[in-house]
Amino acid sequence: MVAMFIIFILPWGVRAQKPDVLLLTSGTKTSLRGLSVVNDHVLWVSGNNGTVGKTTNGGKSWKWMTVQGFEKNDFRDIEAFDATTAIIMSVAEPAYILKTTNGGETWKVVYENRTKGMFLDAMEFWNEQAGIVVGDPIDGKFFIARSFDGGSSWQEIPFDKRPVADSGEACFAASGTNVRALDRDEAVFVSGGLRSRMFSQSTPRVLPLSQGKETTGANSIAVWDNRRLRGGKRMIVVGGDFAADSLRTGNCVYTSNRGKTWQVPATPPHGYRSCVEYFSKRDVFSCGLNGVDYSADGGRNWYRITREGFHVCRAARLGTAIYLAGSNGRVAKIIWK
Repeated sequence: MVAMFIIFILPWGVRAQKPDVLLLTSGTKTSLRGLSVVNDHVLWVSGNNGTVGKTTNGGKSWKWMTVQGFEKNDFRDIEAFDATTAIIMSVAEPAYILKTTNGGETWKVVYENRTKGMFLDAMEFWNEQAGIVVGDPIDGKFFIARSFDGGSSWQEIPFDKRPVADSGEACFAASGTNVRALDRDEAVFVSGGLRSRMFSQSTPRVLPLSQGKETTGANSIAVWDNRRLRGGKRMIVVGGDFAADSLRTGNCVYTSNRGKTWQVPATPPHGYRSCVEYFSKRDVFSCGLNGVDYSADGGRNWYRITREGFHVCRAARLGTAIYLAGSNGRVAKIIWK
């Protein structure tokens, strides 16, 4: 009878199980920065050398393809809607967006921009029709284009409507996650370099992250509630200095009031981080060149679960899985032990 009244006291937010990283595939000579997880079984990856990969069984087997005519392009972001339909973004120069509707057998160029200095950084879709792509500043203003037909065509935002960039301010095409849906009709993106800020429809807000050098600033932003698109209030931004990837200062901040104020973690991630992703309101993952960190309390405290580096981590839009991708063709999955 005594056993019935034993209370196990655990710190707030700590799960009974601990996360670990299970490597699914590696060895190909490509750096994977694009990752889109449709559900627990279907995910797509993209990277340099014109490479795209797809699995429909959770990583047990893979279909690897080199996009014909784009063998030297760097596809740093990918958005997939199912096992047959996906969109890839080639950064520069020229910048391209391509779409497939037959599982990657063929790809159609749906956007091309040969402007000098053009460099696309990331894509985000609110749903299967509405999307946005963000690029580095051209003539002092960030490039933005929108799609309203599932990525089949793209319309550039008029120049006078684009956000103004400071001198030396740009975006990092590190993981395809420096732009995210904030609510049903608004997106938010983050910048880095000599200045690091968060941009939305309101006034840009300076982020309390490392900045002042070309290698510093925000790389990724995650928004909780963005799957339901009710208007995310909780956000986490990661970055730091990728030229000093072990520095633990200025690499992570979080907010619970839509970015009006920011807080610094009591225990920050273990260095520069290129991507951050919510698994739940409390469980958050972040990855970078020197490993993967996990927070069980919404970003307040982080501990490293592996020293294996990854560029990007994304949760399934429909499901409970979270996957990672990185250099040397590495793709992995978070497991709970």
